[in-house]
Amino acid sequence: MSTEKRLARYALTSKGTILIALLMLSIAVAVELTGPFIAKTIIDRHISGIEQPWYESEQHDQSVAYNGTYYTRDAYLENDAWRGEEVQILQIGTQFYFTTSPVPTDGERLYQDGTLTVDRHDGTYTTEAASLDPQEVLAFYEPEIHFIIRWLLLYLGIVFVASFFHYGQNFYLKKAAHKIIQRMRVDVFNQLSKVPVRYFDHQPAGKIVARITNDTEAVRELYMTVLATFFSSFIYIIGIYVALFLLDSRLAFMTLALLPILFIWFKLYRKFAAGLNRSIRAKNAEINASMNENVHGMKMIQAFNQEKQQFESFEELNQAHYRYQAKLLNLNSLTSHNLTFVVKNIVFVALIWWISGGTAGLITLGVLYAFVDYINRLFEPVNQVMNQLANLEQARAAGARVFELLDEDGEDVDEATIPRPNGDVSFQNVQFAYIEGEPVLKQLSFHAKQGETIALVGHTGSGKSSIMNLLFRFYDPTNGTIKIDGIDTKHHSPQAWRSHMGIVLQEPYLFSGSIASNIAYGKPDATRKEIEAAVHLVGGTDLFNKNGLDEHVTEKGSTLSSGQRQLISFARALLANPAILVLDEATSSIDTETELLIQKGMQTLKQNRTTFVIAHRLSTIQDADQIIVLDKGEIREQGTHEELLNRKGVYAQMYKLQQGQAS
Repeated sequence: MSTEKRLARYALTSKGTILIALLMLSIAVAVELTGPFIAKTIIDRHISGIEQPWYESEQHDQSVAYNGTYYTRDAYLENDAWRGEEVQILQIGTQFYFTTSPVPTDGERLYQDGTLTVDRHDGTYTTEAASLDPQEVLAFYEPEIHFIIRWLLLYLGIVFVASFFHYGQNFYLKKAAHKIIQRMRVDVFNQLSKVPVRYFDHQPAGKIVARITNDTEAVRELYMTVLATFFSSFIYIIGIYVALFLLDSRLAFMTLALLPILFIWFKLYRKFAAGLNRSIRAKNAEINASMNENVHGMKMIQAFNQEKQQFESFEELNQAHYRYQAKLLNLNSLTSHNLTFVVKNIVFVALIWWISGGTAGLITLGVLYAFVDYINRLFEPVNQVMNQLANLEQARAAGARVFELLDEDGEDVDEATIPRPNGDVSFQNVQFAYIEGEPVLKQLSFHAKQGETIALVGHTGSGKSSIMNLLFRFYDPTNGTIKIDGIDTKHHSPQAWRSHMGIVLQEPYLFSGSIASNIAYGKPDATRKEIEAAVHLVGGTDLFNKNGLDEHVTEKGSTLSSGQRQLISFARALLANPAILVLDEATSSIDTETELLIQKGMQTLKQNRTTFVIAHRLSTIQDADQIIVLDKGEIREQGTHEELLNRKGVYAQMYKLQQGQAS
């Protein structure tokens, strides 16, 4: 499904609100577009209308006294009213003239020595005429003033009505946009919990964050601004063309030539802008990833004096982003206001030629004014659409990136539960590869009985962490089976098994909040007493003495010592009461004094649960029930500490090296 269709599907989730907004927008546009018609009526009927036929009449509200005689415009005389001699008022420049012998109104007018001349293509017409002074002109306009005031009050009311409906459509469209993006961000965040861990292995955190924040923000702009602009502009253009045809169909047909020009313009812009916007979004994500990496690695950067190199690397990304932005800016500058201005003036030139050449026939001043007004209004939505094309393409590029993440294969989070297993774990002929054709585990088989402690040792890359990844079902084996209590782990969801597993990492991850909330992370409903008991059992009671368990924890626990962070991790695992526990180099990064405290806590932690220990310091695993020595994904040796020393194999050599006994 295309990006546009998927964006439309998201829009349909708030279709009710959007339809209300569009209805209010249609009303606002319809009301607003009556303005030029009101202006046309005022000009033709009440301002230029003074040149329409006047008749000698009886005195009444619309009659005007001139030289002792009352005159009334034909438009204000009843059909059965008495009509006397027809008279005429003509305007030349700013001066008005009164004549009792009407002449044609179209043609070139001239007044000289009491004679008014109208020169037309079919001949010259003359009549005696008298010049009217300002007071007399005002008297002839006086019957029109209250009509003009009524029309102006109507127009003012229309402005208020249009403003109300514009406010409504703006409010409801923005409300719909916020709801749509809220739903999209929830979907994206939920997707992150469904995608396999391998996705995060190949995607920098900054790029993922950019998709959830920056890209969805660009999509929000689509629904809130671009959508509103396109819909309002479309309705405006339709409404304006309807009005143009009502005014003069011949002139309106001439303006229809704009539509194919605008369509070609739109298609060409999208063709060139789409690639630039995709590149801009990609570079923006790379900048986010670089910033994230630099912020988290600033200690190392400064420690190795790599500030200049990191700056140069960042500047290279920034410059690439700038180059794409500059190209897009050039494209927007060429195709936005400048091009609109040129096309609009071409239309006006054609309109003037059409009228001045007589091709359009006779049109009134009011029609001409309204037509020019509508043409100006026509280019406002056109210009707005062209100005929003850049945002449209940015939103399409951002939407495509968001949907790429949503399209990643994943599994729904299964909330089904299973009884607490005993913890009997067996690997049977397990093979696994992160990259096809490059196995990291080869025909691996071992059995961990309930309550045993299994130690995994070996050089870097031997497969220790891969075993843990398979056990937690972050990955599934390529071949072979993993069973817990004789049940293939694939028979239940990963979440069901993980609810009975705990892990303590070499670098424990702490979340923003309090120490207590971090300890209760695996058991959010834990009571305060349960949290305190877990801390006491792992020997951490005396290490938190400032604000106790309520001390605030910043991102990753940077204000706490390594020992404190590790104790929190141990207490977290103990409180969750897992049937299977994994200790991944859990004591390698803490001081000796804290390690002694933790070692006592570890004995408590291991009770009544199967424990897997990944260790490089062999002195910490001497009491393990089984020690499995791994090398390049295969088991080289297996047994207790004493058994392996007696074999004088790989384990014995590693142990002697660490004890400084190698010959």
